[in-house]
Amino acid sequence: MKYAKFVAIAAVLAFCLLVPTASEAAREVKMSYNGPADAENNAVHLFAENFKKFVEEGTKGEVTVRLFPDSQLGNEEERMELLSKQGMNQPIINVASFAGVAPVFPEIYASAIPFMFNNYEAAHFFFDNSRFWNKSKEEFHKRTGAYLLEAVEEGGFLAFTNNKKEIKSPEDFKGLKFRGMDEGQIILYKSFGASGTPVPWTELYMALKTGVVDGQMNPAMYIKMGSLQEVQKYLTLANIQYSDQFLVVNGDFLDSLTPEQKTAVIEAGKKANALNREAMADQDKKDINYLVEKGMIAYSPTPAEMDAFREAGQPPYVEWLKSKAGEDWLNLALECARNANEKAK
Repeated sequence: MKYAKFVAIAAVLAFCLLVPTASEAAREVKMSYNGPADAENNAVHLFAENFKKFVEEGTKGEVTVRLFPDSQLGNEEERMELLSKQGMNQPIINVASFAGVAPVFPEIYASAIPFMFNNYEAAHFFFDNSRFWNKSKEEFHKRTGAYLLEAVEEGGFLAFTNNKKEIKSPEDFKGLKFRGMDEGQIILYKSFGASGTPVPWTELYMALKTGVVDGQMNPAMYIKMGSLQEVQKYLTLANIQYSDQFLVVNGDFLDSLTPEQKTAVIEAGKKANALNREAMADQDKKDINYLVEKGMIAYSPTPAEMDAFREAGQPPYVEWLKSKAGEDWLNLALECARNANEKAK
């Protein structure tokens, strides 16, 4: 009888040793972002898929990632509020646009000054190695408790389009009417002698077709997505602004991981971003070729012409940004961008 009890107890103990405890079981983290679960047409979803893969491989399944595309966990503001809560160990990762990051860290706007970067290499150097980016990560963590890890490439550089004439210099804008998404874009157009007016994306095609506005600015992928090549003739590849979003991780979650797991999550962001950069550079070329095949005339400004765009467009835009980002942050961003352009030559 005693032997039977001993065997039964031993069996229970053995079973308990085989079953992982709650702390040893895989931890699931929710990852939220904008746009559909379509890797071909949504670069952020492509990033999320690769990030999930690298996290789970790097932690040997100890941390798993559950994807929530299409803003399923709330709008930009709601998701950032949830992610920034402390003391609740909210297991959430967010890919936020400027609309999500700026309310808690408006200085991020300094990274979107027009004509900052000559090419992709310069933008990548800026968001990987610059003093501005390192300072931004530190300050963001101080204010929110969350971690700002990566600037995720989502669509290449914004370009100008219009249906009136080829644009090679600021002077070519005079008299034209452009769609401006926000006050900053309108200020930029005015600095060139054009006018800007807000037009929702859903109304942009008809506004261009009927002449409510003559032009707009967007990355090539969005021009293609909106079929704007049907109502726009000229495409100026002026590297206006680098199109990106931001990988942000809840602080309680990341700090609760083992050193090895934490490193794996951080490295997963870098690896997924590297793949996105390759994919987006290739896709941007394909999209531009597609637009040209459909009849658009593409023009890439010379270095001297790019300098002219900077000299005319940056000062009014920077002046507008001072109240939002602060002069010190703006000067640091511009200094680091100049350095990045030099490094990328």
